[in-house]
Amino acid sequence: MTPNEANDVHETVGAYALGILDDREATAFENHLAGCDWCTRELEELAGMEPMLAALADLPGAPGMQIGTPDIARHLTARPSPRLADRLVDEVTSQRALSRRRSLSLVAAAAVLIIGGPVAVVSLGRGDDSGGKEVAAHPTSPAEDAFFHHMEEKIEATDTGTRITATVGLERKAWGTHTVLELKNLKGPEKCSLIAVGKNGERETVTTWSVPAWGYGIPGATRVEARKPLYVHGGAALSRDDIDHFEVRTLDGRQLVRVRA
Repeated sequence: MTPNEANDVHETVGAYALGILDDREATAFENHLAGCDWCTRELEELAGMEPMLAALADLPGAPGMQIGTPDIARHLTARPSPRLADRLVDEVTSQRALSRRRSLSLVAAAAVLIIGGPVAVVSLGRGDDSGGKEVAAHPTSPAEDAFFHHMEEKIEATDTGTRITATVGLERKAWGTHTVLELKNLKGPEKCSLIAVGKNGERETVTTWSVPAWGYGIPGATRVEARKPLYVHGGAALSRDDIDHFEVRTLDGRQLVRVRA
């Protein structure tokens, strides 16, 4: 057996655990398994996942199981919506024909997402290039995630007239300044922009957005989404040291709040 053939046999352990090998492939792998401690350990680890993965991908070993039914609930700690589950299964099914190894990775990733939910933190696989690093899904949006986890500094101001509170997060970049804005007590409907103003008077629009009628970050609002702050982000070509202040303005020119940098 050549080195490449040996590696191919090792990579078959996942497909064997799911029962998607044909008779010839299964027999060849079982002969290899008898003398391979590594594959034996891998198979033992994967065996506990078989019912769950089989249910997701509608593979042999889960006859009659349907997405979103109590059958799957017995294997999953949290069921996905039918639309999400169908999409994941369709992707896994279509890719399986191209590569058994890629198929196994997609099924495992789908299972991790469904079990862990939107805030799952997982480490995928062995022998990959991640070096064991954990991968976390954004809890809400990239802007909010960046605001709480990637900003080097934050500056805040509240306008005495509009009562709007703005907090600007700043992150130095080679190309300029990555900027994330948090806004509270912002009423709508409105269209707004964040403007970076340089010490030389230069003005750059960082980002623009629209505000629904119910607004953002409104204390005591009846709508749940109205009580949540707004998070938007963008970039300014100005370097951090060249920025004098930021302005939040409506698109017709009214200043809502100014934040000194």
